[in-house]
Amino acid sequence: MVRLSISDMVAATGARLLCGDASAQVHGVTTDSRAVEPGAVFVCFTGERVNGNRFAPQAIEAGAGAVVLTEDAPAEVLAAAEAAGCALLRAEEVVEATPDDTDPSATEFLLRLAALWRERNDHWIVVGVTGSVGKTTTKDMLACALATRYATHATKGNFNNLIGLPLTLLAASPSDEVVVAEMGMNHKGELSRLTHVARPTVALVTNVGTSHIGFLGSREAIACAKAEIVEGMTATAEAAGPVRPCLVLTDDNDFGTFIEERFCAPAGVEVVRTGMADTSAVRAEGLVLDGEGRPTFDLCFADGWRQAVTLDAPGRHVVSDFLIAMAIADRLGVDRAQAADAVAHMPQTRMRMEVLAAPGRPRVIDDSYNASPSSVAAALDVLCSMACEGRRVAVLGEVGELGAEARRLHGYMGAYAAAKPLDLLVFVGGENAREMAEAARTMGFSEDRLEVLPTAQRALEVMGPVLGEGDLVLAKGSRAVGLDVFAKGVLA
Repeated sequence: MVRLSISDMVAATGARLLCGDASAQVHGVTTDSRAVEPGAVFVCFTGERVNGNRFAPQAIEAGAGAVVLTEDAPAEVLAAAEAAGCALLRAEEVVEATPDDTDPSATEFLLRLAALWRERNDHWIVVGVTGSVGKTTTKDMLACALATRYATHATKGNFNNLIGLPLTLLAASPSDEVVVAEMGMNHKGELSRLTHVARPTVALVTNVGTSHIGFLGSREAIACAKAEIVEGMTATAEAAGPVRPCLVLTDDNDFGTFIEERFCAPAGVEVVRTGMADTSAVRAEGLVLDGEGRPTFDLCFADGWRQAVTLDAPGRHVVSDFLIAMAIADRLGVDRAQAADAVAHMPQTRMRMEVLAAPGRPRVIDDSYNASPSSVAAALDVLCSMACEGRRVAVLGEVGELGAEARRLHGYMGAYAAAKPLDLLVFVGGENAREMAEAARTMGFSEDRLEVLPTAQRALEVMGPVLGEGDLVLAKGSRAVGLDVFAKGVLA
């Protein structure tokens, strides 16, 4: 984790030292007062519901080495800090906020601090992970593959925004060799800020979908925003070995050529393609799914090397994530067979295509962490590819951040679901759930096999008693719908 002096922090971030020893060393950074450990830095964020500045006294009492305020320090907080030997800083005020900043002063402090720590660890090989769908799965696969050779640090969960990315870098240690950094975005310019801090050498775009189209307006605008990752890419330091910048794209990315020609070529960044095409540098051949939806295929490289692989994770779509991970692992000199075997048997990520079961209850595919139109389609494909002794049931929640496209895209999702061989179809939410249901009816899905319910809790109350052993149930929707409540409740 980060280890710096107070004076280094002040110089890098423009913060003012209100009290404390400038030569004192601190280690570790958190934005949660409950996670403060002795000697750590607590950064106070002001959100819509919670003002982190109010928790400064608790952080001081917990032994924080430094507390970074975004408001003027009350006399009692200043006195408590002086008495405890805790450095008290006031973050430089940032007036202009972007749509992604919950607290621009605290955000900028974290970004600047992370940039300093990255600069001091230029031996790291940083792998940047972005895309509309599949970022976290690909990140987890990458971390698993790269750990077979390198000391690897990776983003925890989905800490991938303007707060999460700097916290990821600040949690990495000088002894780490590779940092796998997931980078999300909602608006134009956000990824640009992240990549200039992380300075990845190797990066990837999983795909260009419709996530955040409500903020960006079009898929081309989304492609441009994802391609911002190229701006900060840089070759590794000589100490880490000569790794040249490259961006990995899938061969079915319809914006791949656009990104390559408009962003990569001018920046001198090589593009590596993965997928099912014969021309792909890393590809899958002979893909089939077993009764549990698990893919088996031959992993093939352009030099003729191949190996049979079966992934524990269900679905065709995870093969794409696997190929990207293998392309980057190979780029970094990882043994192909070791990397493939490690990823093939890695644990499933919670609430992401996680297959759950309990005695006497249905099997549940819990994919409730988040959703986009394309990931809903992929999840439905998995549901219908798995063996099932009873009924196939899809419980689909609304998808957020679709803006003016929400009605049309929810209609597509409802129609896609109706075309699948489902026994029961449940839509959860408000107007957009009703839009999905109407599209399903238009496609001929039977009314007596369709439900529209307002909340995940109500879905549990209505569907829980009628689902039983042998049934296979998919729970999929945006995080705000909270379908994890349904998934857990059905198994209770």
